[in-house]
Amino acid sequence: MSKENFDEIIRRSLELRKKYHELEMQHHGSEWTVEEDALAYLTDAGLVGRNIMSQQQRWPKAGAEEELEHKLGENIWWLVVLAERSGIDIKEAVNKFLEKTEKLF
Repeated sequence: MSKENFDEIIRRSLELRKKYHELEMQHHGSEWTVEEDALAYLTDAGLVGRNIMSQQQRWPKAGAEEELEHKLGENIWWLVVLAERSGIDIKEAVNKFLEKTEKLF
């Protein structure tokens, strides 16, 4: 897979989320709320931490390297989704964060 610009990653992320919403409708009769999306993100963020521990030989888990890569990508996907659902431009948010933080140094 080639590296893509952030706009394309955002577009693909939101399209994928729409497909998950369709599955949620089929299985539960409603789409997940923003709160449920946030909880799913937090669960995956915790798994990043656990997989980092395993990668660093601080927690025994087979296959953690592959899962870590997947979960890092999934966490970025969730952040794109959560920003969109919250009415926040993720590109602008990241840029503001970087500018503010860079000024500290």
